[in-house]
Amino acid sequence: MSSSTLITLCTCPTQATAEEIANTLVEQGVAACINIVPNIISIYKWQGKLAQDNEVLMLIKTDQSRYQDLEQALTSLHPYELPEIIAVPVDRGLTGYLNWVTQCTKNL
Repeated sequence: MSSSTLITLCTCPTQATAEEIANTLVEQGVAACINIVPNIISIYKWQGKLAQDNEVLMLIKTDQSRYQDLEQALTSLHPYELPEIIAVPVDRGLTGYLNWVTQCTKNL
C-alpha cells in the first residue's frame, strides 16, 4: 500500500532533550510516534571544522499533511542553530499502522 506517511530523522544533543521534544510533538499531534535511539556518534563539518559528537536520534512518524507543522515545531523547540531535519517517505507498510499514523496526526 502506498502511503502518505513520513519518517523524519532528527538528532538531539541529549536523551532528555529528545524526550522533551518528542513529548511535545506527540502532544501537539504533529507526530504519531517517536522512537528515540540513544548513543549514536555523528561526524560532520560545522563552520569549516571537523566535529564529532555523541547524539540521540529521533525517528518521527507523521503524515505528509503535517510536515510543515512538524518542521516548524522542531525548529522552535530544538537547541541547535541548524537542526538535522530530514523527511523520508514511507513507500509501504502495514495498512493499519499507516492509517493509525494518519489518524493521530489529523489537523483538527
